[in-house]
Amino acid sequence: MTKIKHSPWLLLITIGLGTLLNPLNSSMISVALTQMQHDFALTFADASWLISIFYLASAAGQPVMGKLSDMFGAKRLFMTGLVLVVIACFLAPFSPNYGFLLGCRALQAIGSSTLFPSGMSMIRSHITEKQARAIAIISVFSSTSAAFGPAIGGFLIAEWDWPAIFMINVPIIIIAFVMAIFILPKASKVNIDLKRIDVTGILLFTVSILGLILFLLSLTEQIRWSALFICVIAGILFFLIEKRKHEPFIDVEALQRNKNVNLIYLIFILINAVYYNYFFGLPTLLQQVRGYSEEHTGLIMLALAGFSVFITPFVGRLIDRKGSKLSMIIGATLLLVGTGLLITYNDASPLLWLIFIMAILGISNGFNNISAQMALYEHVDKEKTGTASGLFQTSRYLGAILSGSFLGMAFSKHIDDAHFHMVIIVSFVVCIGIVGLTVKLPKKASQRV
Repeated sequence: MTKIKHSPWLLLITIGLGTLLNPLNSSMISVALTQMQHDFALTFADASWLISIFYLASAAGQPVMGKLSDMFGAKRLFMTGLVLVVIACFLAPFSPNYGFLLGCRALQAIGSSTLFPSGMSMIRSHITEKQARAIAIISVFSSTSAAFGPAIGGFLIAEWDWPAIFMINVPIIIIAFVMAIFILPKASKVNIDLKRIDVTGILLFTVSILGLILFLLSLTEQIRWSALFICVIAGILFFLIEKRKHEPFIDVEALQRNKNVNLIYLIFILINAVYYNYFFGLPTLLQQVRGYSEEHTGLIMLALAGFSVFITPFVGRLIDRKGSKLSMIIGATLLLVGTGLLITYNDASPLLWLIFIMAILGISNGFNNISAQMALYEHVDKEKTGTASGLFQTSRYLGAILSGSFLGMAFSKHIDDAHFHMVIIVSFVVCIGIVGLTVKLPKKASQRV
């Protein structure tokens, strides 16, 4: 292990500047969809692909980047990721068509997906004291950038239109890249072993998820049964092939052995599906139905994301004292209550009522994020933390993908209070299921993988 030449704080700031790019760009887009719909003459279902493709690329990219980091060196991968993001951000504003813009979003997601696993690899290798505190600091970068993404995006779009949400990344990347050159620990020797990259598993996983998204988006029009067929076949092949792999993309055998881990992943997928229904659905409603500007919409959305950041330290202390299950039940219950209250919101409701409801939903998100992650770590061995964390992030992305697909169906023809209330009612039913599944979790780990 090489010794850090600079302060650990400089190392954390450098890594933090990189890791904030993925959550920042996943949240800023929420207030840009309306303008992009107008500029590219899209339906909401079409525009929702800007959400889905980002999370699809991230879901496939994050777990495998840890292996690439081991092969090529964490510093090299980190800097390569920054370069990919800056290329995507320079090209996106000049997109000649919607397909090109989707490609830029995919490249942006792949590039930013390299930054978290490579950054965590450097932290675990070069910061041996107070490592948990260091990881918590990186989490603050991620959660804060996600929280303020809609507000930042709203201001940028109000002043310079949607291309600004791409260009704002450039100064951050330049600073992070220069700091990375001088501050990040020297990269280890390249250890290329292409056999360690489970290309077949990655492709089958991506094809299966893509088939599912295409099927969901087609439900309001001519149903694409062929997409569902491809999803199922690719999923079955993925399961059978991954069971035989020495280093699989996803260890399906380990997942089979531990039902509690599977349950946590399922709960987290459903939680994020509901949360992102509001995170992406509310800005669209506020702009296209209520008539708010992008700038004002971004400020209103701070209530949803900001309270999530505010409550985080309290949740951490509660988990230390009482364990993860109580916090998970509180988070799931608050999500159910907030969703129920949101059913009462209509065009006659005062803005303060909406902000109050969003605060409850934001607090629930703060509980859910940390408690689900801690519950996961209670059921996996320490040496498998990296793999479990990668799948945990993939669960988040799958929830976001399901949300984007569902909103595309709900808002495909028309966006109004009736359609939004339909989204809320479906979410309320899902929330009841989340509470029930959370109660089933054991208080203590009885089995680990």
